[in-house]
Amino acid sequence: MKLIFMFIRRASTAVLLTAFFLPAVSAQSVTRIGFVDPVRLIEQAPQGAKALESLEDEFRTRDEELKNLHDRIQAMEADLEKNILVMDATDAQTRQREIENLKRRLARSQQEAREDYNLRRNEELAKLQTLVRQVIVDLARDRGFDLVVEQAVYVSDAVDITAQVLEVLEKLP
Repeated sequence: MKLIFMFIRRASTAVLLTAFFLPAVSAQSVTRIGFVDPVRLIEQAPQGAKALESLEDEFRTRDEELKNLHDRIQAMEADLEKNILVMDATDAQTRQREIENLKRRLARSQQEAREDYNLRRNEELAKLQTLVRQVIVDLARDRGFDLVVEQAVYVSDAVDITAQVLEVLEKLP
């Protein structure tokens, strides 16, 4: 009798637990998850190519000036090497100092140009990242995604929305 009472008690507990959790399970909706590859988006976004082209235009004249200075230094070195035997020592030293000063100036100018270019590139990259992020958020909201992630160990093609984001980016000005 004690055994039957225990069985009924456990069975009623199981029924109560099932009744308690069943509505929660059936009330759940499907969660939509998407994945984007941020590296691919930045590399393939048409806005990135336009920004790079714009940067190249912006720094073209400066690069040409640096190249001209480099060519001038090489020409001066070649001339000094060719004529050093017929020059007096003080004139040769003066030219050598002038060449060394130009080399230092070139090195400083190249360093400044690299720093300026990197600064501008980072500014353009930040603008592009902001645009891409906004497109991802807008697309996720419009298409009913609950979660969009950028990093994962494994991603099936069914949840990868990178191509969809690129399509939206291609339509933007």
